[in-house]
This record gives sequence, structure tokens and C-alpha cells, in this order.
Amino acid sequence: MSTKLFVGSLPWSVDDRQLQKTFEEHGTVVSAKIIKDRDTGRSRGFGFVEMENHSDAKNAIKALNDSSINGRNIVVNEAKARN
Repeated sequence: MSTKLFVGSLPWSVDDRQLQKTFEEHGTVVSAKIIKDRDTGRSRGFGFVEMENHSDAKNAIKALNDSSINGRNIVVNEAKARN
């Protein structure tokens, strides 16, 4: 079963493809999506990555949480379910 991760504090320059490539180093990525402002189309500085299985997700969290992308430290944790 896949696991969805929240990725925060992203630099504005990161796009879906770069996000996916960053996480592919730690397991199989099902999807990677930067959340954008609906009015301007600019990044809101966070996104979601869906990993194929829970162990890949745990590896990605361990390796990437508080790591640097384009000079900015990112936050990676398991996404909370929407209510």
C-alpha cells in the first residue's frame, strides 16, 4: 500500500519533476506534486509525494527531512489524512 508524504519549506524554484527525482533516490515514487496558488500559478512552497510502499516512505523521511534542496532545508513527514 502506498504512503503519502508532506514536503514543506520547498524553494519556489522546485517543480514536480525535480521533487520526484529527489525522492526516487530513496524508493519508487508513484506521484509528486507541488501545490500551486490557483490565482498566480506559483508554488506555495509545499507539495506531496506518494511512495509505493511504507518502507520506501520511511527511508525517504529519514534521508530527506531537514536536508537541503537549492540551499533551503525541507521538512518531510507522513501526510495527515484530510477530515
